[in-house]
Amino acid sequence: MKIVVLMKEVPDTYGDRTLDAETGLADRDGSDRVLDEIGERALEAALSYADAHEGTEVVVMSMAAEIAAASVRKALAMGAGSAVQVVDEALAGADLGVTARVLAAALRRTGFDLVITGNASTDGSGGVLPAMLAELLAVPQATALSAVEISADAVRGTRASDAGTATVSAPLPAVISVTEALPEARFPNFKGIMAAKKKPFETLTLAELELDVDPASAPQSIMTAVAAKPPRAAGTKITDEGDAGQRLAAFLIDNRLA
Repeated sequence: MKIVVLMKEVPDTYGDRTLDAETGLADRDGSDRVLDEIGERALEAALSYADAHEGTEVVVMSMAAEIAAASVRKALAMGAGSAVQVVDEALAGADLGVTARVLAAALRRTGFDLVITGNASTDGSGGVLPAMLAELLAVPQATALSAVEISADAVRGTRASDAGTATVSAPLPAVISVTEALPEARFPNFKGIMAAKKKPFETLTLAELELDVDPASAPQSIMTAVAAKPPRAAGTKITDEGDAGQRLAAFLIDNRLA
């Protein structure tokens, strides 16, 4: 069994997040760089299966700038057997379509029985990448799973919705995504940290994947303008002089809140 876990380096959830007004991209140096927690939970699902099934290969994969290698190595320290990172300056600011094409190409090259991702990253919150990957790879998908059960030839899981809970399954190979309901990831120990330095770490470029992401030849969304969020204005204060109810109702109506 070969399980590939997609992971992403994101700005710290608890730090300030800002956009670069010149490029329109997230300022990733504005706070600490960390592995996305949802990706760590996806990795934990893979490692838990590997712990119980000898011979399981767990690979972590990421598309990120070269500086993200340190975060990817944390995944190796947690227990993954090898890592693949796609690094190319042409991918700066890539939209979801380009990201899906690149990761799909890397997955084909690496090979997989099961791909596990988080349901949505905490920086972009797109939530569609798992489905896009399944479409490009022509394999079944089971998304937004709050529980996962992996077997030798299939994967099953539980998906919660407003209407109830559904049990879904898919034959392997497949792509699945998981939610925050899955267990938290294990912490790297000293032995894992030392072992991570010797584990295989492959860096790929677009040329090696034989991909062209030039907007002229690869349709993608193009940012045309960016502006800083305006400062928050002071709220409206209503002093009750016997007509507070009427004034509040008028405020709600004027602001289309009622």
